Amino acid sequence: MKRRSFLQATGLAAVGTALTPNTLLASNLPKKKPFTIILGSGFSGLGAAKQLKEAGYDYIILEARKRVGGRVFTYAMDGLTCELGAEWIGKSHTELQKLNDDAKLTMLDHTYETRLFMDEKYSEVGQWGYDESISKFQAALQYMKDNETKALQPLDKIDYWRYLQKIGMSEKNIELRELIDSTDFGETIRNVSAYVALGEYAFSSEKNEMDYWTQGGNTGMINVLAKNAGEDKIKLEHVVTVVSQNKKKMKVTCSNGATFEGDRIICCLPTFAMSKIKWEPGFASSKKDALDQLQYCRIVKTSMLFSERFWKDESFDMMTDTLGHYFFHSSKLQENKKGILTSYAIGDKAYVLSKMPKEKKMKELAHCLQPIFGDIKPMMNDLISYYWGGDTHTQGAYAIYDTAQWFGHREELIERSGNIFFAGEHLAEWQGFMEGAYISGMDAAKAVMKS
Repeated sequence: MKRRSFLQATGLAAVGTALTPNTLLASNLPKKKPFTIILGSGFSGLGAAKQLKEAGYDYIILEARKRVGGRVFTYAMDGLTCELGAEWIGKSHTELQKLNDDAKLTMLDHTYETRLFMDEKYSEVGQWGYDESISKFQAALQYMKDNETKALQPLDKIDYWRYLQKIGMSEKNIELRELIDSTDFGETIRNVSAYVALGEYAFSSEKNEMDYWTQGGNTGMINVLAKNAGEDKIKLEHVVTVVSQNKKKMKVTCSNGATFEGDRIICCLPTFAMSKIKWEPGFASSKKDALDQLQYCRIVKTSMLFSERFWKDESFDMMTDTLGHYFFHSSKLQENKKGILTSYAIGDKAYVLSKMPKEKKMKELAHCLQPIFGDIKPMMNDLISYYWGGDTHTQGAYAIYDTAQWFGHREELIERSGNIFFAGEHLAEWQGFMEGAYISGMDAAKAVMKS
């Protein structure tokens, strides 16, 4: 009776099942931790690896590029560094701040004071601004803060530009917000969910999370995470072509013929890269639709090295309705007589610039700055440019959620598929930021641990 009671109490008794001492011993053994295959070595993939390693899980990382980091892309120019990819760490981005602190990396102030060149008129800091109808926009941000998500969901059904019209913003203010805010989303604000836009501005820092930068380049953070993950765990130039799963095992096949087997997969790839993979079995039609429909913005970053910092102010930046769109001082607080100004152009402007040869880019961007600074072409020593809209793996810089997509496509894309878990900047609450990608990778790893 005592033995029978023990079996019942431990849940081991079953009708028609013979129990032996070996069965009891096996049942008390710790559950084997699943071996995980991580797709992608950007912030998301490396964040997942960090979380898994700390919990004692084994893993491997497959990366299609020749380098780690994904859309983090630091570039050196004559003793100075700039970012051709992900740029800012925000005041609210506590995980990346902790990463920098733990690694003893220095974060520098990366904020700016904005000038405006619009309609052939240049305005210095403090000499331009919004009219009184901006109060309607401020009220909308407060509405976002005061209400629960369910009450705010209807905002996802209208685009940001049309919403600003509906609340009574003046044409002048809408034009300014189009010029300025389009740099945050990478395309016109007519293609952005009002919920997504208002949510970003309602909960961002004063400078919209454009606050810090890692001294020496953001690749420094990536290198720390890659070293922690283990070089032997990262397989570069492994382009995934097929992912197969059954109830027990996952199999990944790469274009170079390499194959890997595991128990779980964390997919940290952008949707374009995901769409190039043959998934066996295939995803549900709703997930396929979301993969096909979520767009990534077209951004080109063009960094120009000058023999001197003719703009004088270390905190110089400028919004403009010219081809360059947004200019900012990339080499801020870096000791050097020379300096780097970067043009951050979006959408159609980005595409037009991307098609130009180097010399023409130099000429066109110098022309954008000429009304304010005169002929600066002789001071331009070099130029480097990267167009994310043409990137082989992403076809864009970061995801842009159009109307009715945040509460539709995002929910489909983040949903686990069997033993495949998903992460990436496009799925994060801090969508479009390094912080968001990093946290989403760690969250996916935690989900694997619970599975």
